[in-house]
Amino acid sequence: MSSAATMFSRSFFHGTRADLKPGDLIVVGYQSNFTDVPLSWVYFAATLDAAIWGAELAVGTERGRIYVVEPTGPIIDDPNVTDKKFPGNPTLSYRSRDPLRVIAEVTQWQSHAPERLQQMRDNVARLKAEGGDIID
Repeated sequence: MSSAATMFSRSFFHGTRADLKPGDLIVVGYQSNFTDVPLSWVYFAATLDAAIWGAELAVGTERGRIYVVEPTGPIIDDPNVTDKKFPGNPTLSYRSRDPLRVIAEVTQWQSHAPERLQQMRDNVARLKAEGGDIID
């Protein structure tokens, strides 16, 4: 790939509470940010906002982190978002069965307003109570 193509490639982001380093792989088979169920997909987005939500809503007590990631295999639109909430994938959310390689950590990012974050947490809790939290 030419240097110009590399310079203008799309960036992908993954929000989590996991402490990762450049070169680490995010692989299938681990629990998601939202449940303790092992996943058969890894999730990521081409928007920083979607990754911020992932970092903020992830279960656990560690601080939220956002990583720039590189897919190592084929990717598809995330049907949990595109089919259920936002037809056409305006959030640029994706998933893959192949690992994501951590390229770097995004160390400066703006959290959502506390009241907006609480509203989203309430929505996630409501979905869980209704049995709608199935993400694979």
